[in-house]
Amino acid sequence: MIGVLLAGGAGSRLGTESKPAADLAGRPLIAYPLEALASVCERVAVVCKRETELPELPGAERWDEPAEPRHPLTGIVHALDTAGAPVLVCAADMPFVTPDACRTLMGAAASAPAVVAVADGMIQPTFALYAPAALDTLRQAPADDPLTRTVEALGPVHVALPAALLRSVNTPDDLREAEEQLSRDR
Repeated sequence: MIGVLLAGGAGSRLGTESKPAADLAGRPLIAYPLEALASVCERVAVVCKRETELPELPGAERWDEPAEPRHPLTGIVHALDTAGAPVLVCAADMPFVTPDACRTLMGAAASAPAVVAVADGMIQPTFALYAPAALDTLRQAPADDPLTRTVEALGPVHVALPAALLRSVNTPDDLREAEEQLSRDR
């Protein structure tokens, strides 16, 4: 299984030049989900735009996705094309994803083209396992379709996970709250 971190977004709401490199409790934001994926996957790659500035990430490969469109679907399709195998995808801004959550998704893999995390009744398509069988549907999705609709069209296996594990860091307030949570968890 190849772990893939999606880091192709602009991160403008966070107010930093590089969202993956944003400091969270003394480490780059991307280091947290990278650690979770690396503990369960043979390889880990960061899928991002060519201009994305990444911190040093020992052991992770960098796969530059097309410049446009700027959409998580672009990264997922690029990851599947590049890997030629199933990929366990996690957004680079999800610092609370755990190795156990990754194993749970991997354990639910069946003949479905996707296994997707669900929190509070909503699918979380940026924490999911995608098989090459998903590629045709993903490639044919209208560019303006919401990612959730595109992923639901795959008929994915749903795996319920706690919402706290799937929180994203998108704003300075989110970053501060994540730092507070990490300090409480220590």
